[in-house]
Amino acid sequence: MMNVTLPPPLDAYLNAEATTDTASLADCFTADAVVRDEGRTIEGLDAIQAWKKDSKTKYQYSVEPLGVSQDGAAVTMHARLTGAFPGSPVELTYTFVLTGGKIASLEIRR
Repeated sequence: MMNVTLPPPLDAYLNAEATTDTASLADCFTADAVVRDEGRTIEGLDAIQAWKKDSKTKYQYSVEPLGVSQDGAAVTMHARLTGAFPGSPVELTYTFVLTGGKIASLEIRR
């Protein structure tokens, strides 16, 4: 893994991503967080936990951060996603908006 310094909420997110514990992943998000991934909008902690559990089961993936930049509350992370899906690995852009030390929104795109 490359040496990339991440804001604490992203570090917590990636540590949670490295496990199958979706409860710790949901703790990274605000109660009213929104995630946009694969053309879907996922709203709220219960839905985010379900989305992450389904994604982990379906794709068995890992995330490697390649670079990060921050502009106020917005943090953009370029990452390599490797897993059990066609075209693996892929490089994706994660756009986070942070509020109160947690993730308020996340958009994942190619």
